[in-house]
Amino acid sequence: MKKIQWGRLFRRTAALFLATVGLWLLLVGAAAGAASAGTKPLVDDAFSAAVLRTELGPEDGASLSFWQRLVLEESPLLSANLSSLSAGPSQTSEPLPDAQPAPDHDDITEEPSQSAQSPGNIVERTLIPTTTQGYVTGAGLYLYNRTDLTVDLAAAAAREISFRLSPAAEGPQILIIHSHATEAYTPDGQDVYTPTDSNARTLNEQYNMLRVGDELERVFTEMGLSVLHDRGIYDYPQYNGSYTRSGPAVEEYLAQYPTIKLVLDVHRDALIGSDGTVYKAVTTIDGIKTAQVMLVVGSDAGGGDHPDWQENLALAAKLQKRLDTLYPTLARPMTLRQSTYNQNLSPGSLLVEVGSHGNTLQEALAGARLFARAAGSVFLSLEAEP
Repeated sequence: MKKIQWGRLFRRTAALFLATVGLWLLLVGAAAGAASAGTKPLVDDAFSAAVLRTELGPEDGASLSFWQRLVLEESPLLSANLSSLSAGPSQTSEPLPDAQPAPDHDDITEEPSQSAQSPGNIVERTLIPTTTQGYVTGAGLYLYNRTDLTVDLAAAAAREISFRLSPAAEGPQILIIHSHATEAYTPDGQDVYTPTDSNARTLNEQYNMLRVGDELERVFTEMGLSVLHDRGIYDYPQYNGSYTRSGPAVEEYLAQYPTIKLVLDVHRDALIGSDGTVYKAVTTIDGIKTAQVMLVVGSDAGGGDHPDWQENLALAAKLQKRLDTLYPTLARPMTLRQSTYNQNLSPGSLLVEVGSHGNTLQEALAGARLFARAAGSVFLSLEAEP
């Protein structure tokens, strides 16, 4: 019979007790500051597991004595991480780096391969910022700045929008266009399509971005806004140069319908990890799995003629604020990029990313509906007084 080393047992039990008390005090302090902490986790699973390893040494959870487990189980935070001891840090799956977007919409080269996946092979992530590192922040908002431009996000959020919408009866107020109309989602259930090539793209309007645009149009119209939905295909058979082809269409609409003050170029993102893992940006709202949405603002940082990009940033900030208020996990952080994306053609222009190619169409439609409800309320506030 193995002799019990009472001294060692006592030291480890005491250490576990002190670790539990320390974490309890940390959590009490975290609760007191929760109002200012937002969604940032103060104590995560990795930290808890690290504390356990520090106190217990390299032994795995299976070797713990009855008394050691008894102490651990008094703390839900510690006991929840017992299983992580045996896995070790090298077994942790690689997370998506952060809530930042994939750099696949600068329209510089051909779209990288994005083959459609089986839903079971896709990793789900709710992409919200957990740190301010790498972001411009202000007014409770986060901006991923991919330019060398200086941004005052608080000032952008407070800035007045210079234009007003004409009454819906006078003509279309919103133009919905898709520079990458053939972008599609992961086939799932009855939402199965014939791809145009090896990428997650299709010409079938029931499954590509035109279907998402239809959902936006439906909700906006129900809210009393007037919408013109362009159904042109600008990214097929050639992907490169899509914005060069969609730009003249936007100019033509603006000339034909002076009442258009808002231009939404609607896309979906593509999220692929460095190891080839496909991710989807998804959250759950009112019990429904919903694709997250991201607002992209163009600029003149890449040399394009776009001196009024801050007007679009101000609009994006107001939309993001409303989204965060109504549906706190729906929107990923805004992104400022170097290209203009034709947003220099109208001061109310934004690029809207609805989900990613790992999402299903139904998740994307759910995200589009919620985005339209939030954005529509902001757009209605811009209508001119009768």
